[in-house]
Amino acid sequence: MREVERQMRLLASGTDEMLPRGGLEEKLRRCLQEGRPLRVKFGVDPTRPDLHLGHAVPLRKLRQFQDLGHQVILLIGDFTARVGDPSARDVTRPQLSREEVEENARTYTEQAFRILDPGNITIEYNSRWLAPLTFEDLLGLTSHFTVARLLERDDFQRRYRNNVPICLHEFLYPVMQAYDSVALEADVEIGGTDQKFNLLAGRELQRALGQEPQCVMTLPILVGLDGSMKMSKSLGNHVGLTDPPDEMFGKLMSLPDELMPEYLRLTTGLEPDAAEAWIRDWEEGSLHPAELKRRLAGSVVELYWGKEASDAARERFDLVFRERRQPHEMPTFPLREDMLLDGRIMLARLAALAGLYPSVSEARRSIRQGGMRLNGEKVEDEDAEFSPEELRGAVLQKGKRAFVRIETETA
Repeated sequence: MREVERQMRLLASGTDEMLPRGGLEEKLRRCLQEGRPLRVKFGVDPTRPDLHLGHAVPLRKLRQFQDLGHQVILLIGDFTARVGDPSARDVTRPQLSREEVEENARTYTEQAFRILDPGNITIEYNSRWLAPLTFEDLLGLTSHFTVARLLERDDFQRRYRNNVPICLHEFLYPVMQAYDSVALEADVEIGGTDQKFNLLAGRELQRALGQEPQCVMTLPILVGLDGSMKMSKSLGNHVGLTDPPDEMFGKLMSLPDELMPEYLRLTTGLEPDAAEAWIRDWEEGSLHPAELKRRLAGSVVELYWGKEASDAARERFDLVFRERRQPHEMPTFPLREDMLLDGRIMLARLAALAGLYPSVSEARRSIRQGGMRLNGEKVEDEDAEFSPEELRGAVLQKGKRAFVRIETETA
């Protein structure tokens, strides 16, 4: 069937593995013949409130299933989040309170809907079926797993060899995630490559309890802007889904060239053929790396903020970085008289008050490192002070992307 081939080409793009081999294609063919959609599950434990492009990779795949008319289930692991996923962890995760989980879940769904169609999705919470389980129920579920099988996990093996404690509740995590697939009767489950063990556990438990096993789709873990580590807010190598358009565009323009193909395939809304055509032109030398990166950055900004914001971000980036000029529009900060000491103000303090830095000490450090400019000139003295007259209409700049214009009350 041509429709099966069309959908498979789209769904297979950007994936790491699809297991079992040929399984998704067979399920898809059968569902199309029966006139029913696939039930596609993606589970998230709301352990953090802020999402970045790395989190968006599976959400983008989920959106593809949505657009193809399949039944998409966003599973909020409000129960499992209180245990903590041990995947790729060398220590036991701290357990979250119910209040922390609920607040993170609210923020997570708000940001996820920047990608997903909120009108065409089922949202489930796994506390609905996990919380009512009795100890007898749990014994029945755990009887389908062996300790030897659980110890096959790389993270558990490593901790066991190094005499790092493994808490019993961590062994129960893959059991609970597997039972999610049973409760939802999932046809397909997607997740990162670090989730492979948990996803396959779902297949095993479905089979043991008489359900047709789900197909498993794993997706790559996105490398951060530093080009070496997994994208992470704590490492500062991330692009947040709520970053303003200019900041998002500027961050992506700092991406190492070798990561451009991965980002084009995983972070944009481009059709696979379009992304591959751009990559091919770049590899053959007919498309300059800087232009490909501009297209990439523009595509991502457009995805989250719209074409008008994307075009404006590109124009401002060109103005600042290619033409070495200040942007026409920028935030303003009113310098009031009560901020002055003996009629003057230290520039580092002004930069902190204006919101360019979280503290005066951070502003002073930036000056020492050559990261602050006043009216385009690098500030050399971390103790520099100015009068309001000297600062009227001045532009204070942090790094390459942050500007603020100073307004004064004095005539």
